[in-house]
Amino acid sequence: MNAQMLAMLGWPEMIAILVVILIFFGAKKLPELAKGLGQGIKEFKKASSDMQNDLHRSVSEDQYAAPPKPEPAPKPAAPAPAPQDTQSSAAPKA
Repeated sequence: MNAQMLAMLGWPEMIAILVVILIFFGAKKLPELAKGLGQGIKEFKKASSDMQNDLHRSVSEDQYAAPPKPEPAPKPAAPAPAPQDTQSSAAPKA
């Protein structure tokens, strides 16, 4: 059922629905059904509000969280020393 259909229900239709429910379930079960329906709605509202609070809390924490610190740039490596040729200066050429 959509909202337009519910808006079109008048008093006679609502009374007819309540009479059918009363006949179907009986007078003894009707208070139990209403109590169970009320508890279900209460639990749903509580879960919904808890979820909204968690969502708002996480958004506000993200908003005010400190930005991550930038990592320092790595230092350039020192150039490797040039290899020295010890044989060529010590040995005579033939």
